Amino acid sequence: MGRLLHIIKRKNTKRVPSFRKLLKTSKIKLDNKLKNKQFKQQSTAKKYRKEQRKLRQAVKDVVSKTPLPLDDKKKHPAERQEEEEEEALPLDMMDEDDLKLMEELAQKASFITRDLSSNEPVHARKRKNESVIEKYEKMPRRMQTEPEKEVIHLLPIKDKHGIIPQTMEKPVVRVEEEQEEEDVAEEMEKTQIHAEPLPVLSPEELLVYRRQKLQEKKIHIAALASAILSDPESNMKKLKELRAMLMEQDPNVAVTVRKLVMISLMELFKDITPSYKIRPLTEREKNTKVRKETQKLREFEEGLVSQYKFYLENLEQTVKDWKQRKLKKSNVVSLKAYKGLAEVAVKCLCELLVALPHFNFHNNIIVLIVPLMNDASKQVSEMCCDAVKILFKQDKLGFASLGVVKVISGLVKSRNYDVRPEVLMTLLHLRIKEVEVKKDAEDIAPKKKFMSYKEKRKNLSRMQRKWKKAEEKLERELLEAEASESTEKKLKLHTETLNIVFLTYFRILKKAQKSPLLPAVLEGLAKFAHLINLEFFDDLLLVLHSLIVSGALSHRESLHCILSAFHILSGQGDVLNIDPLKFYTHLYKTLFMLHAGATNEDVAIMLQCLDVMFTKRRKQVSQQRALAFIKRLSTLALQVLPNSSIGILATNRTLMHTFPKSDLLLDNESQGSGLYLPELDEPEYCNAQNTALWELHALQRHYHPVVQKFAAHLAAGAPGEGSQALGHEFSRRSPMEHFESYSMKGMAFNPRVPSVAPKKKFQGKSLPEESFLSEDLNKLLKVHLAKSAAQGAVNFAEHLQALPVS
Repeated sequence: MGRLLHIIKRKNTKRVPSFRKLLKTSKIKLDNKLKNKQFKQQSTAKKYRKEQRKLRQAVKDVVSKTPLPLDDKKKHPAERQEEEEEEALPLDMMDEDDLKLMEELAQKASFITRDLSSNEPVHARKRKNESVIEKYEKMPRRMQTEPEKEVIHLLPIKDKHGIIPQTMEKPVVRVEEEQEEEDVAEEMEKTQIHAEPLPVLSPEELLVYRRQKLQEKKIHIAALASAILSDPESNMKKLKELRAMLMEQDPNVAVTVRKLVMISLMELFKDITPSYKIRPLTEREKNTKVRKETQKLREFEEGLVSQYKFYLENLEQTVKDWKQRKLKKSNVVSLKAYKGLAEVAVKCLCELLVALPHFNFHNNIIVLIVPLMNDASKQVSEMCCDAVKILFKQDKLGFASLGVVKVISGLVKSRNYDVRPEVLMTLLHLRIKEVEVKKDAEDIAPKKKFMSYKEKRKNLSRMQRKWKKAEEKLERELLEAEASESTEKKLKLHTETLNIVFLTYFRILKKAQKSPLLPAVLEGLAKFAHLINLEFFDDLLLVLHSLIVSGALSHRESLHCILSAFHILSGQGDVLNIDPLKFYTHLYKTLFMLHAGATNEDVAIMLQCLDVMFTKRRKQVSQQRALAFIKRLSTLALQVLPNSSIGILATNRTLMHTFPKSDLLLDNESQGSGLYLPELDEPEYCNAQNTALWELHALQRHYHPVVQKFAAHLAAGAPGEGSQALGHEFSRRSPMEHFESYSMKGMAFNPRVPSVAPKKKFQGKSLPEESFLSEDLNKLLKVHLAKSAAQGAVNFAEHLQALPVS
């Protein structure tokens, strides 16, 4: 009894084969199917060659003058005499039917090549009485010296008695068989017995054939995709069939079909994938009996995850083949087509990265995409960077962003900071606004008014008060959970993400200050500096100041350093007692480095710096400093493009409103002692109060009408009312908005230039008389034109020699 229980226990604890083992078995099955197919083709070809060889030998024997005897066995003289007598019989003694049958058999190769010494009929059936021992004895023996052949393991057969293993010998092509095939080919040439050649298609016919084949494949792909979309749970086999078309073997349409299948599968997975992550079933859940609908859903989910995994592996292998320039044995796809296939595969991966951040294998897609952001191919790199930017913008919770940031940080460190700046520029699109904000659940949860004890006692019975108490408790817990859990989780993810970003930035600032990644790092610090921990403020400001003083930075990079420093001081650093006078001096020096050429776009960063340095820190700025900046900005407005001039004049308007005493720059009389020193780099000591804004008079004659309007407005003292006041469309915009709205990147003038009136024609040419100021000159021109019409072309050389030299 105990032994029986032990056997039952062992049967119950039998392990079910894992999902990986099933996948591995299916791979072996596919490999063996391919090998069996190849072996069958070789066997068929070999059999065909043997039949052809026998046919040729038979023809030779018939044609030859001295035919060889069919039977070489020694016979008794009496038997020979009987045979000779039988052979000597005339043919007219045979029946016509027998003679006709013999002629028909003679035309068949099997009759000619048959061994007539054998008494066995042509189609001999197996004898029922033949014993097993006789069969075994008739089997040919193999010598021990013969080398062992390689064996292919097939899928086993399960019987009621147990598992029967199945094997097959691996076909080996011998040298003798190859030599025999060569001899057969030579004999075929001699006897001129050839098989029918394949039809050779012209280029036009080949193109038509390719179009027809491609159209058939497209219709097949569309039919499969339509069936899958109509009922995904029932048509999972068709999804597998469509995925198998990724291995298209027809060289004429292989590349196009594979691209179409990749894109079709990508769109299918985006449509049929559920909005949740599918987890593998536990052993307990597998053994539990469920309803048919639940079982069908489980099978669908398991099949979907399996096919999605195989699809991603195929995309990954396509990209790897392109990177390694590895030619496949099948040689269906050329090396030149690898790049096109890889680009389509990368495009599909980017689409799945953005569309399915919640589904399985999303981290695997991230690991594939992030290294391709640093790829040498510009098209591939831009696709991956754009996909990561979109993912950052759409990720509200922050889980997917954290995974991408981790991989980017590891990539930058592993490549020793030798990556493209665009990789770090993608971090600027992170949606992080607050970190480590700890609040009580009661403050976060929306307040809901509950009944007091007196109101309950007055209006409700005892049972109603009991139910009401339980209901209010449940509602309070639900409100707390709904508000606190989501926000706390989000803040935790954002804090961890930003820590990794700052770790990457600080590594580059410390170890790779001459790297091309420095501008991206400084721009990132300028955006996220208000979220940095207070402990790092002093060290970070020292590093930024040392970078500016070193002189190794460009104007744009130094502006980013200044902007980062003031973002730090305007956020949590406002509590620190630090005077950033050195950063004001750096910006004052840098202003004249900007011009209408390549550095015109850097004016946008300068406007941001001025906003943080003066508008948000107005109480810490002295009047002398404000006057010096207003004067230098007015001078800068003369040497930049119109959009930059408008942004600078809008900034001066804000400064004149913020610092009312700056109107003394509009007066010609000097204020106090001293002389204005425009070349001095110290804004506090340049005596800006002793100068005037003469630049505004020059800007009032600017070719851009908006610049003229702003210059006239400032020259009048920037009034809020009256004829010189700005309209709402100008006064309500910030300087940055003015800079962007009047930008000339699109090679368009804003506002549009008014159309010119049509000119009057003079003798078929556009020469208006009104364009010449002198009447005498007009008369002289008419005389010369009349002479030229009578004599021919005008000789201008004579007139040039006659002119006096000044």
